[in-house]
Amino acid sequence: MKNGLIKKFFAIILAIMLILTSSLALADTVITVTGSGETQVSADTAIVSLGVNARDKDVLAAQQKVNGAIAAIRQTLVMLGVPEDCINTDYINIYAVYDYQDDHEQVQAYNAGSTLAIKITNMENVGKVIDSAFAAGANTLNSISFSASDTEAAKAESLKKAVSDAKAKAEVLAEAAGLKLTEIETISEGGVFSYDNSVGNFTARGIAKEEAVDTGTVVQAAKLIVSASITLTFRAE
Repeated sequence: MKNGLIKKFFAIILAIMLILTSSLALADTVITVTGSGETQVSADTAIVSLGVNARDKDVLAAQQKVNGAIAAIRQTLVMLGVPEDCINTDYINIYAVYDYQDDHEQVQAYNAGSTLAIKITNMENVGKVIDSAFAAGANTLNSISFSASDTEAAKAESLKKAVSDAKAKAEVLAEAAGLKLTEIETISEGGVFSYDNSVGNFTARGIAKEEAVDTGTVVQAAKLIVSASITLTFRAE
């Protein structure tokens, strides 16, 4: 009889310990999720990269052709209203063009190139700047990149969206697991990034001087995407 009571006592103690262990395990349950958010903002600055390539058998002659065209482009753009400090040299290159006939390497000509990075703050003038530069002697258009001078409000909005996204994910996970969210344990910012979605923002309808009216370059100002990500850890029970 006495042994039976002892066994019952230990069984009760064991049951209590199991209940406490389970309760502590549930109290320590955490759900960690990541959230992301995006906000669009209009670009107010464009950087146009364009320039001149010229080839000649004489290296100095090739370089002089490029220098003359670059000077003409600069003068044209300044007359158009582009500030001089917004027209900067991007890169310069000169290289030999070889002929490999009859197993002999001979210099056939020299190629000289120079590229300008042109900062434009009036989005309506981007196409006009490109056309004017080509009319003045440019023959290469490398890229157009867009940016915005103020993205702070968009960053804040993206972070709010990221938090809402994370909360929604955590609620779904908690419901699926039969749990209830109690409090946020940690919040960690993953980063905020801006990039332009420039697909379809540039259309060249023709730059040649001989072409008819309405052959200018059309540039649609990009919508920048400000993206944010966060990680939230929730306590659940």
